[in-house]
Formats: sequence, C-alpha cells, structure tokens
Amino acid sequence: MLNLKNILVLAAAALFVLPGCKKNDDNQQDDQSPVHILLTSDAHYGITRPAFRGATTVDAHTTNAAMIASMNTLPGVTVPNDGGFEAGQKINYVDYMIQTGDVANRMEVSAKVQLASTSWDQFNTDYLQGLTVKGKGGNKANIYIVPGNHDVSNTIGYYATMSPTTDATSLANLYNRAFLPAVPKTAATLNYATDRVNYSRDIAGVHFCFMQMWPDSTVRIWLNSDLQKVSSTTPVVFVCHDQPAVVANHFTNPNGNHGINGTDKFDNVLDEVYKDGKLSTGVSTIEQRNMVAFLKQHPNVKAWLHGHVHESRFYTYTGVDNDVQIGTVSIDSPMKGLVSAADETKLCYDYAVLDPKSMTLTVRECFWNTVPTNPNTAIQWGAPYTIKLK
Repeated sequence: MLNLKNILVLAAAALFVLPGCKKNDDNQQDDQSPVHILLTSDAHYGITRPAFRGATTVDAHTTNAAMIASMNTLPGVTVPNDGGFEAGQKINYVDYMIQTGDVANRMEVSAKVQLASTSWDQFNTDYLQGLTVKGKGGNKANIYIVPGNHDVSNTIGYYATMSPTTDATSLANLYNRAFLPAVPKTAATLNYATDRVNYSRDIAGVHFCFMQMWPDSTVRIWLNSDLQKVSSTTPVVFVCHDQPAVVANHFTNPNGNHGINGTDKFDNVLDEVYKDGKLSTGVSTIEQRNMVAFLKQHPNVKAWLHGHVHESRFYTYTGVDNDVQIGTVSIDSPMKGLVSAADETKLCYDYAVLDPKSMTLTVRECFWNTVPTNPNTAIQWGAPYTIKLK
C-alpha cells in the first residue's frame, strides 16, 4: 500500500516524463568536453556567383552544396599545430552549425531572383538534409539559423520592385525551427508584427542569444527579459545577421509616414526608427551608443557572431566611443564574399571550438576551395582566434 511519501515521489517523477516538455538547454550537465560548431552565413539562394570550379555564372544551389560537402569531410581531419586550442588534434565530431541569415536572396525583378519558397527548398536540401556530421552523442548536428535582411525584406516588401511583392517562406520556416509551434507557420499565416525569430539556447554553460537582425531597442526588450533568466556570471554570445556597427538603411524610415519607398531607401528591417538623421546612407552613432549602454548593463555578453558584411574577419568591437570590448566574428558568404566572390580560392567557413573548462571560444577559418580544379584538396586553415568568455 502506498503511503503519502511514496505518492509524492511518484508524482514528482511523473513531472519529468510529460510529453511535449523540453528544456531550452543543449547541455549535458556533467560533460566538460569541447563543443564543435560550424559557422557560415549569407547563402543567398536565388543568385549566381561569377565563377566556381571552372564554370561561370554558378547558382547558389551548386556552390552551397559544395561547401556543405566540404563540411561533411571534417570528421577525421587533424587541426594544424597552430598554437590554438585543440591544435594537432583530430576532429571526431561536430555538434552544431550556426547560419547567420540571408537564406533567400531578395526577390528583386532587376536581378531575376527566384521565389523565396524555391530558395528555402534548396536550402533545406543542401543544409538541413545535406549536412551529415554528427555530434559527440552520435546525433546529427543541430542547425541554428537567424534571419537576414533579405529574408525580412522578402516578408515585408522592399523599395525596389519584387515579384511577387512578398514571400515570407524563409522567415516562416525559421520561426518554425526556433519554436516548433503546434501549428507551423506558413508564408500566408506568419504575422510579422508578432512572429519574430528571437530565441536562446544554453550550450555547455554558455548562453547563446539568437536574434532577428540586430539588438535594436525592440529586440532589447526581449533580450533584457531573456537575460534575466540566466546568472550574471554566465557567458553570453550574441548571434545575429548584422554587425555591431550596424548600417543606417536597415532601420525604420524616419521620414514622412515611415514607409518603405524608393526616395528614402530605408529597408525597415529593424523596428527602431533611425535617429542619426534623415539619410539611409548615414552613420549609426546614436543607435550604437544606445546598444552599447545595454551591453554595459550586461557585462557577461562576451562575443558576437554575424554575417551581412560578407567578409571573413576576427576583431574586437569597441563601440563608437571605445568604451566596450566584444570579441566579434564576421563570417564569409559562399555567394557574395567581399574577397571570395572575386577569388574563389578564398571561400571559407569557420570551425569554432567552445571549451567549457577554460570558457574560451576558439575560431579558425576553413578555406575549402583553394584548388578549384580539385575539389578533394584538403582544407587550408587560418590562424586561430580565441575569445575569452570569462
């Protein structure tokens, strides 16, 4: 016969097996082994690059699939003896990929770009299905994605002519992947006013904040609420499409009725109204200062991963007044690289290692197309860049 104590024990145990309950946590509590993460950005499905492996005008489907094929060869590859973390060690697993936006290119008529729905299908084939690397537990690597300005413009419209005028397919699918709603969003049912892709995940003791575009005043409302749920000593990494020194034209139009138009040329992909003037070609001094003030309130924010610039670069963001230090990783694009679009031998993605013991994030460039005539050429590694998270 069950006594009261046994009933309480059984009831408590039942709480942990309710269907549908899931933690916002990718940790294995006692696992202090390093976490391996792939970083890429700006897939830009729907456009072509000038040249790739002997062909010209090569579509994004071909180029991105080739990059994913390179990523799939990483298990078994030995990291060079470069003095960085895990130097000289063999890669045995890859736990995650982070993709920082612009899955689909903007559907401008002048560029003859394909539908965002077609672009998403190609991204699904190449990335979500095509990436086969597995994590330390034997499961397929999880992929985290944030929206880029092209994904958002396809949803809300743009000042240049698009056909169709909107297609929210990529943003709807990014929302579904982030939140797993009981009824998945579609291009027709996504409510842009409320369905924003801001979410967080805890990985090996580090809190990753994945956000829509950039931490403007609206996103900071969510961020402030989210960061209140973690200890002030827990390292935080920002993941978004835009760089810390955000461009002016991404803000909401400060002129007239604040609309998207070909005269003012603001994209309105950020909710915050631009404060530094009236021109979309201006600076973002006020906006950055307000964002830095937020960072100062949350000194456990230690790193920032972004795309948009289409440049592979490691640097420290110091703010417009040199009063903050955030380790920053800018990620190359396989289609629109600032350097790699013209020189395909410079195409790269990043391989990052998060060490829970030392609380460091070490990032290395992986140049995956150094000999275009021989796709089987080994990856060439860039020098390691390490961010101290504590």
